[in-house]
Amino acid sequence: MNAQPPLVLASGSPRRRDLLDRLGIPFLVDPSGADETPPAETTPEAVTRHLALVKAREVAARHPGAYILGADTLVTVDGLILGKPVDTADGARMLRLLRGWAHRVPTGVALIAPDGTETALVETATVTMHPYTEVAIGAYLSTGEPFDKAGSYAVQGAGNALVASVEGCYTTVVGLPLCRVIALLQDAGFSIPTNVTVGCNPDQFCALNPRNTMEGRTGMQLI
Repeated sequence: MNAQPPLVLASGSPRRRDLLDRLGIPFLVDPSGADETPPAETTPEAVTRHLALVKAREVAARHPGAYILGADTLVTVDGLILGKPVDTADGARMLRLLRGWAHRVPTGVALIAPDGTETALVETATVTMHPYTEVAIGAYLSTGEPFDKAGSYAVQGAGNALVASVEGCYTTVVGLPLCRVIALLQDAGFSIPTNVTVGCNPDQFCALNPRNTMEGRTGMQLI
């Protein structure tokens, strides 16, 4: 039997790497160095789909015959796209924009199969934030966690204390919608262990969501 072509994650994100580890499959990590300038005059969802493909294509050139998985996540509120904060003031600005409101978090995922076939999709979740205080903003920024996160917060980290609710797939907000990734890989002929159960469906209990654990419910208090 021929060995399965390797899977390459075209991202240096530790969050995406940790999520993909949950599937129990071997993979390589090769972060993309592609230009991530978003196309003009398009939707945030289209931007994430485009950038996921751009990242995957750049890495595919270095790994012929492999499965290449690219992803991109944005935070968008009131028509604004929030990237990663450049400094403390920028992080505080973003957290004030999000405070007390719901915002969308689209994650684009692209898969390039060994034969060059490209498939891309976008999964979007809605996150509602608590009406947290200025003190909470300062306390969270002092942790250092927000500075490599779109929207200046991490739902899977201390920033979880700022989040009131997540509507949709929790892993989408983290940066890689696992149920959709599983389907993409299987449709492209990549073998996934039959005992993999993620439960990202919003109508199901998700074991990956720290808000469903006692630790997640009693973690760092910021608000």
